[in-house]
Amino acid sequence: MEGMEKYPSHPARDMAVRSITAVESGDREGWLALFADDAVVEDPIGVSAFDPEGKGHRGVEAIAAFYDNVISKSPVQFTVRESHAAGNECANVYTITTDLGGGTRAVIDGVFTYLLDDNGKLAAMRGYWEADNMRIES
Repeated sequence: MEGMEKYPSHPARDMAVRSITAVESGDREGWLALFADDAVVEDPIGVSAFDPEGKGHRGVEAIAAFYDNVISKSPVQFTVRESHAAGNECANVYTITTDLGGGTRAVIDGVFTYLLDDNGKLAAMRGYWEADNMRIES
């Protein structure tokens, strides 16, 4: 993860760092342990190839399936362009680069929000990005 070091500690921002670190390092169990039992992941929000019904991945079992079917498939790197924390939430502006192999990568720009519950667990992680704006680079 690149870019987060310039922002001060905040509980939701710190959770975002833990989430990013787990995803970048392929730590499935560590990533899943961040979520509340009834958490939701919407990445991206709405109907997508990753979520045909557009209802999000609700509960740890569904979030684990999202990890297995999407996140685990290719190495991912996050570049943090901006981070804004308030209350029990944080919104980060990222460029996310996914290595597709053979020197090809998918690049998306988006905003991701992290909402903590009263126990300090991730209650929701939501991604605002548009598949039509994804860039394939070689």
